[in-house]
Amino acid sequence: MLHQVTTKRSLEEIDSALRDSAARHQFGVITVHDLQDTLSKKGVSLDLQCKVYEVCNPVQAKKVLETDGAISTALPCRISVYGSPEGYTLATLLPTEMMKGFGRPEIETVAKEVEAVIVQMMSDAAKE
Repeated sequence: MLHQVTTKRSLEEIDSALRDSAARHQFGVITVHDLQDTLSKKGVSLDLQCKVYEVCNPVQAKKVLETDGAISTALPCRISVYGSPEGYTLATLLPTEMMKGFGRPEIETVAKEVEAVIVQMMSDAAKE
């Protein structure tokens, strides 16, 4: 259910490569949640650096949303980047596994297509 890759790249290199790969695959980075910063603003210290990228391909999103509006609870796709300058992990919940919970076999093809791109984006971002 979880796909992970590790890298020694810096957060800045990961960010740049992930955004470039997303654009090449017609995905957009909707937003990035910096959990370390967010928690700090709430008075909670987190030693782990953790950023969550929300990514989406609008054409693919439209296909699954028109099948079942409840799928909006699983969108957009997320790629987490966490660790420290010594090494980072990129992780995502696999779309094919998440979509099984909706009991809609007709969205399996879209889930497979999106998953292949997400996995490739993560690989591109982790390349050293």
